[in-house]
Amino acid sequence: MRTLAVTAALLWLLMPVAQAAQIYKWVDAQGVTHFDAQPPAGNAATAVDTVKPVAPPPSSPPKAATDGAAQQKALDNQVKRQVAEQEQQLEKFCTGARTNLAQLNNNPRIRQEVDGELKRLNEEERQQKIRETQQMIDEHCS
Repeated sequence: MRTLAVTAALLWLLMPVAQAAQIYKWVDAQGVTHFDAQPPAGNAATAVDTVKPVAPPPSSPPKAATDGAAQQKALDNQVKRQVAEQEQQLEKFCTGARTNLAQLNNNPRIRQEVDGELKRLNEEERQQKIRETQQMIDEHCS
């Protein structure tokens, strides 16, 4: 049992040495990169350091991607503000149109300013204004 433990410990200690064999890297005439334990005959090869660990990829995104994301976020916020402003204007328009419709329906004596003077609408003109206002509400307001 003792010999087995000593043999296992020796193998475990020698494992990094066995893994640290020299590796060579070269590019052939077709542009293909090769890695091998032996350098090629007639080609220049670069020895690869197998002891030094490979650097992990950067955890943060590249600056260009970050800038692009920031620009996209700024554009998204601008569009959201514009949409909110348009919705607010539409809501204001709809409220005014509904108020006008209620006044047209409830008041048979409607006056309208024409060229700086107030003119009373007859029943036919009032009904026409009611139809026009209702059509605007139907088209633009939900």
